[in-house]
Amino acid sequence: MTPGKELLFVALGGSGEIGMNVNLYGCDGQWLMVDLGISFGTPEYPGIDIVLPDIQFIEDNKHLLAGIVLTHGHEDHIGALPYLAADLGVPLYANRFTAGLIATKLAEEGLTKKVKVHVQDLDADFTVGNFGIRFVPLAHSIPDMCAALIRTPYGNVFHSGDWKLDEDPQMGEPSSEGELREIGDEGVLALVCDSTNVFNEDVSGSEGDVRDNLLKVIKEAPNRVLVTTFASNAARLRTLGWVAKQTGRQLCVAGRSLDRIIGIAQENDYLGEFPDTVDFQTAMKLPRDKVMIVATGGQGESRAALARIAEGNHQLALAEDDWVVFSSKQIPGNEMAIGRIQNRLAERGIVMVTERQAHIHVSGHPGRPELAAMYEWIRPEILVPVHGEIRHMKEHERFGLSQGIPKAVFQKNGDVIRLAPGKPKKIDEVTVGRLVLDGDVILAADGPVMNERRKLSLSGHISAAVARDSDGNLAGTPEFRMLGVPVEDEREQFVADLGSAVEQVFNQRHKAKSKGDDAFREALRLAVRRVATDWTGNKPIVDVLLVEI
Repeated sequence: MTPGKELLFVALGGSGEIGMNVNLYGCDGQWLMVDLGISFGTPEYPGIDIVLPDIQFIEDNKHLLAGIVLTHGHEDHIGALPYLAADLGVPLYANRFTAGLIATKLAEEGLTKKVKVHVQDLDADFTVGNFGIRFVPLAHSIPDMCAALIRTPYGNVFHSGDWKLDEDPQMGEPSSEGELREIGDEGVLALVCDSTNVFNEDVSGSEGDVRDNLLKVIKEAPNRVLVTTFASNAARLRTLGWVAKQTGRQLCVAGRSLDRIIGIAQENDYLGEFPDTVDFQTAMKLPRDKVMIVATGGQGESRAALARIAEGNHQLALAEDDWVVFSSKQIPGNEMAIGRIQNRLAERGIVMVTERQAHIHVSGHPGRPELAAMYEWIRPEILVPVHGEIRHMKEHERFGLSQGIPKAVFQKNGDVIRLAPGKPKKIDEVTVGRLVLDGDVILAADGPVMNERRKLSLSGHISAAVARDSDGNLAGTPEFRMLGVPVEDEREQFVADLGSAVEQVFNQRHKAKSKGDDAFREALRLAVRRVATDWTGNKPIVDVLLVEI
């Protein structure tokens, strides 16, 4: 699809889900991509940690793609770059902090020379193909979050990215009300806007309030304290460094992602007052009330530092009456994983403090009062909700119209929306979907491999090795191997019944030696599975190896 004399919008990810944000703008024969993110594995994808967007549409049209603009450094906005950007073959555009995170990712995959990253200053104008771009700094839970002001012959688009309003952000200088009103004065055709917290009646809150409450909580801790937070929240890390100083504690950091963020933040002059840290060995030798650990793993990640500490498999150790402070919010879907870690900590007599006990976390996304303020300042003609599940985006559409925005467009992944000229409307659909990263291989999320894995995880697997002699008769005793089939106490009888089913097939069809081997093998497979279903109620995957002797 080649954009004509028009302005198009297409989400390939992030509309109808939270995460995996990929957005396209089409104008005068070219496409512009904004963000290229990932999502994370769920039980729906056994053995999978990373889920990628299927961007086949733009891969087929990459000769029309001018470049990729990145709003900020969260994984759901830049995480797919190491896997998909090289094939697209276009330059990336990001601010300094975000570019530093991207460069680290590309270096780890050996792509530094293959993918060009252009570093752009905040509030500076630049051009990508037919599109004029300006990065507009906004507050969020990572430094240098920037909305993208996209200028086209058909009107300006304010693509918000993830944002909030924060009167005391602790890091960076988000755009002021006056600066955002100036953008509105210039004229905004469409506001493409974050929907995550549209159901929240209150503002998201200030990082400054978190700072005061974290200080209060950690002052009360009598022994060793571990604080877990999102690694990317450099403002929170700065707060924790300040709290460590104020409470007379040495700071120890556990987690590669924390080390990476701290390093890049310091390179960009964001953590100038961050205290020197101590290593694990030194931390364990300090008096228990003189150390504060900052660790990854607050979302229940099994390989992160907190999980290993909770299991006693880390160089850092916690003891009874030590404290763990969860300075983060549970991401939906992580409740069980977080609960397992918290139960393990509780069993060991470790005290936990979460946002339910103290105001020690604020969201990075706007509540309804913040959305209303942005509408007033930007004054768009059209609202396009993104970054949310269907329920979030439909509510955002209703809320925007109730606040006086003239038009709102509900869309979901794959919908082609013409924003201008004329009334905004859906004009087409393109194919979208999900891919999974399985080791080093990218696969279709709903392809045969993942479907087989789901079946294996649900019902197990039986392998049957059957020998047939030259006369077409069963030779010897069939061999069976089982994985995950729920038969334990009467396994010998189960195997005997499987063998009887095989013999019965031979008795019925032993004359089929010279033809129809596929049908004969299928009859054996169905007979074995039928026995398994009668015993267990499940339908395991069954493979039959038919050997001629």
